Parts: sequence; structure tokens; C-alpha cells
Amino acid sequence: MTRVGLRVDVDTLRGTRLGVPALLDVFSQHGIRASFFFSVGPDNMGRHIWRLLNPKFLFKMLRTRAASLYGWDVLLKGTAWPGPLIGKRCAHILREADHAGHEIGLHAWDHHLWQARVERMHGDRIACEIKKGFDTIAEILGKPPGAAAAPAWMTTGEALAAMERFSFDYLSDCRGHSIFQPRIEGKTRNIPQIPTTLPTYDEVVGTETKFENYNSFLLQKIRPNQLNVLTIHAEVEGVFCKDMFSKFLQAAAQKHLSFCPLQQLLQGEDALPVHTIYKQRFSGRAGWVSYQSVQPHSETQHG
Repeated sequence: MTRVGLRVDVDTLRGTRLGVPALLDVFSQHGIRASFFFSVGPDNMGRHIWRLLNPKFLFKMLRTRAASLYGWDVLLKGTAWPGPLIGKRCAHILREADHAGHEIGLHAWDHHLWQARVERMHGDRIACEIKKGFDTIAEILGKPPGAAAAPAWMTTGEALAAMERFSFDYLSDCRGHSIFQPRIEGKTRNIPQIPTTLPTYDEVVGTETKFENYNSFLLQKIRPNQLNVLTIHAEVEGVFCKDMFSKFLQAAAQKHLSFCPLQQLLQGEDALPVHTIYKQRFSGRAGWVSYQSVQPHSETQHG
């Protein structure tokens, strides 16, 4: 049976309120446990609206039907007024996901701020952002999050150094092909990375495949004897594409695919290869992402 690590990114208040409970129901029906990465600070995602001036971003919004996916309330959040605090309003939803046996990790304090400014933020500022999210989840659940996943797969040397101030077992900050120890800006960092290996809905619908063919397209990307990590979004697969995602899980079961939290993928991993993380433009996305090098560095880290 082929195993697939299942990561759920929760970016917005709408995704937390509507998408997460819907996904919890779907996962319960299919007997699946996943890793939920929550944004818990202000929902300022509407501040991305200025990016419509970028033709690539505008095309992405049109081809993925973003207004239907996210709702106009999300697209305008944090523009004319301060964004609502997601963790404060939705603490009970985080607890529900935790009680259902899912892994709870940190996505961001302010998703928009990270995505827009992480390249220019120094280590202490990044650590402050992480701490606010880390402490919020710890207060809600009574335990700290064991992992973190950078918004939009964007990380830097300063960010990885800041992450080491916290008790994370692993990070999921990049795209790649295998579990590895990251080397960035000439320095090997201590926390292993579990990269996303499979494409997301917003990257391929309207470019590489049609909406109605997405499930079969994605299933063909999952291969035995390799790392398979799928990232879905609460705002997409938990709301607008909920029925399609449920059908995907049914088809996956018929192909003998099993889903698990990312933490389980670390079990049995000892000597991890060291790979460089670098920035790369990624098909289907308007900006750069952090990416794992194909070839390992000469050193190896032992867990």
C-alpha cells in the first residue's frame, strides 16, 4: 500500500470556520488522520488584492475562480479594517481537530505578512511572528505545536534559524522529493524538512488540467516507492471543492493509497541526506518558492 502524507493548510478565518469542520467530517468518514497547519493571527489576506496588478497573479485568480473558492469576504479581509484574529475566534475548531486525532502545526501568525515580507525580515522579527503563533496554539491546546509549515513555501536562512528557537520536530517549508536536512545560505540547519511533493489545485487547474479531470491528474502523480506529500487548503478542498475531494479520497482508496499525518513519515528515518534549499519560480504560482536541490550535499545528518 502506498502511503501519502496529507497536509492541510488553513490560511483564513473562512477556511477555519467552514473548511476545517467540513474536512474533519470527510476525514472521519474515510478514517483518515492528517496534519493541519493553522494561521492563527489576523486574517489580512485581502491585502493581496494589490497583486492583481501582476498579470500572472490576475490570471491565477481568474483560472482558479478565486472569488468562488475563497469568497469575497476573504479577498477583502484586512483592507478597509484590521483583520480578525483567527485563533481567538476559532479556538474551538483547533481543539476539535486535535481531539479527532489530527496533528496540529503552525502555518503562520499573519499569513499575508509572511508571504509579502519574509525575504526582508530579520531573524528577531521572524522569531517574534513565530512566537505569537506558537504561543497562541499552545494556549488553545494546552501543548505546543510540534511542527510548522511556511506560508506559500517561502523560507529563508533567517527564518530557519529563527525556527530553531522553538521545539519543532520538523518543518514543511519547501517543495521537493525526499525528507532531508536543509542547508541554506551556506549553513546546515538542525530541523528536518518534509517537503510537499505533489501539485496543488490552484497550480494546475486551468493550466495543466481541467477542473473535471483534476482527481485523475493528481492520482497519476502519486507513485509507490517515493515520498508522496499532498498539500490541500481548507478554503478549497474544504469548501468549494469538497465534493470533488471526497471523490478523490474514494478513488485513492480503490488504488490502495493510505493517508497519514506528516509526523508519521519521520518514523524510521535516521541518517538524513543534506540538501540545499534555494529559490525557484514554480509553474502555476505567481512568485518564487523554496525548493529542495536534486543532488544532496556531501554531508549527512543523523537523527
